[in-house]
Amino acid sequence: MKRRSHSGKYQFHHRWKRKLFAMLMLVFCFACFLLMESQYRRINMLTLISPASQNPKIAFLFIARNRIPLDVVWDVFFRGDTENRFSIYVHSRPGFLLNTATTRSAFFLDRQINDSIQVEWGEASMILAERNLLENALMDPSNQRFIFLSDSCIPLYNFSYTYDYIMSTSTSFVDSFADTKDSRYNPKMHPVIPVENWRKGSQWVVLTRKHAEIVIRDESVFPMFQSHCKKKSLPEFWRDHPFPADSSKEHNCIPDEHYVQTLLAQKGLEGEITRRSLTHSSWDLSSSGDPKRRGWHPATYKLADATPILIQSIKGIDNIYYETEYRREWCTSKGKPSQCFLFARKFTRPAALRLLNMFALEISEKEISRP
Repeated sequence: MKRRSHSGKYQFHHRWKRKLFAMLMLVFCFACFLLMESQYRRINMLTLISPASQNPKIAFLFIARNRIPLDVVWDVFFRGDTENRFSIYVHSRPGFLLNTATTRSAFFLDRQINDSIQVEWGEASMILAERNLLENALMDPSNQRFIFLSDSCIPLYNFSYTYDYIMSTSTSFVDSFADTKDSRYNPKMHPVIPVENWRKGSQWVVLTRKHAEIVIRDESVFPMFQSHCKKKSLPEFWRDHPFPADSSKEHNCIPDEHYVQTLLAQKGLEGEITRRSLTHSSWDLSSSGDPKRRGWHPATYKLADATPILIQSIKGIDNIYYETEYRREWCTSKGKPSQCFLFARKFTRPAALRLLNMFALEISEKEISRP
């Protein structure tokens, strides 16, 4: 009888342990299910609310003296977007406000950044303005591309075409080439910036978010530019600045034409950029009446220049030749030959309004679908 009792007690404990184990396994599985469900819902919710993944934006970064003189032209351009795929940031002189008295476009109201600085042409302050614009635009995670534009730029195509062109590639658009002719490199930059990484190009770049973050985090290249990249002293400015001991030894360095290009070369990221600008400028040396200043600035298009023929000639450009590298850049989009430029400068307000009134900036479906 005692043996049976002992056996029964053993079987009871064994059955109890199996039930407890099964119950614990059930609880564990249920907890895992709840955890997985929670993670799935969280991921799903992030996907739904994440603007960067669902509706990436292009940040349009305007560098202006004061107001945006071509705001009416840009107003027509931005009205072409119905999906909230852009944002606007404007760097004007400190204290300037974009309100109903200073802009005719609702898109530009209150779009000035609050940490603007006084910018001088040919000085490192231009780079600071660009960095301030990027820092403000990067606060919005939905901004995935960053376009620098001047207050004299016009769009050449409608918003949809422009957006698709830029977002169809994972690269930045940075006009960048080896600077071997102008002797702008200052040896004092070595060894922080070796001469083999020295680049030149247009400041009107289009950056990916990764490259924009690299620009604002840079703490080594920019200080070199502040100290050693300065424009050559011009006679008309000598009364405002000290007379140079020997102007022939000056390195005529324009910071904004070198900074982003050189920084990305320093970081070994040239494989991540398309080495051309999307903004057309005409460096017509004969356009200036003063031979001493020819070539310092691109040509300005005035009222008489504003014709559909001019716009079509800019749109017809499909390649760019870089003399110092013996390189011809054939322009492509989505793997097919395409027009090189989406924007153009420098246009006066009368010239831009004339083009708008002539519908010279309106793009037909045939042109948009053209390879």
